[in-house]
Amino acid sequence: MTLRERLARTPPGYRFSIGRILAIYSGLMVALLLAALDQTIVATALPTDRLRARRDHASTRGSSPRTCSRSTVTVPLYGKLGDAHGRKPLFIVAISIFLVGSALCGLAQNMTQLVVFRAIQGVGAGGLFPLTLAMVGMIVPPRDRGRYQGLIGSVFAAASIIGPLVGGFIVDNATWRWIFFVNLPVGGRRAGA
Repeated sequence: MTLRERLARTPPGYRFSIGRILAIYSGLMVALLLAALDQTIVATALPTDRLRARRDHASTRGSSPRTCSRSTVTVPLYGKLGDAHGRKPLFIVAISIFLVGSALCGLAQNMTQLVVFRAIQGVGAGGLFPLTLAMVGMIVPPRDRGRYQGLIGSVFAAASIIGPLVGGFIVDNATWRWIFFVNLPVGGRRAGA
């Protein structure tokens, strides 16, 4: 059996062909990697003086998106809206909110704006993880979900390695604003797909 035939095959219990599932899954993983990388890249850049922030704002800068993305309001809200309006459109909205927040963070003129814009970015990132899991549940039958969802852990492992390297490179070689702008080309491609 050729590779093309394997990818065109739809196994019993699946709604889509293997090729289509791999295409959907790779898009989901790139979006999830984007959100995970953002956290690790920003965490690397926070201790630098390039942000020119007062020390008392340091905890707020990092916790603002985490509070919004992992709050008890955001995840159930995305779940309920995904049930009502469909997960794919909501996933695109979550990526768009994340990207708008990233662009605004890169354009922030003071610490207050940066904190508010990181919160907006966190609201978008808060939808990426639960919607990814829900969409995997839609395209993969229950017997194989563990295998596909297990790969999500590899995304976070990759982000914990790649993020600090990219964050350190950006902080050493460019302005701090690029730690946010780096999301735009990849995320824009995912939102448009």
